[in-house]
Amino acid sequence: MNVVRLVVLGILFYVAWLLLRGIFDFRKKKTVLDQKQSAGKDSKVEDVLVEDPVCHTLVPRNQAIRLRKDGETYYFCSNACCDKFSDTVRKEE
Repeated sequence: MNVVRLVVLGILFYVAWLLLRGIFDFRKKKTVLDQKQSAGKDSKVEDVLVEDPVCHTLVPRNQAIRLRKDGETYYFCSNACCDKFSDTVRKEE
């Protein structure tokens, strides 16, 4: 009977050890995730969305087609929109 008690106690201690290890590992991982998230909050925004003046599509500024006219920069989603804008500006002049 004493052997059975020792085996049962050994299994209970092993399960308790696994649970405690899991809890402490979870907290450690959570703090690493918190550090990564807080570091992301302080970082600068890499890209900004700009609006195409022709079709009003939002485009990331680093991917947009640029046209500089009268000291102002215009951003377009495609060459077609850029050409349409250029044609409109020429007709107005």
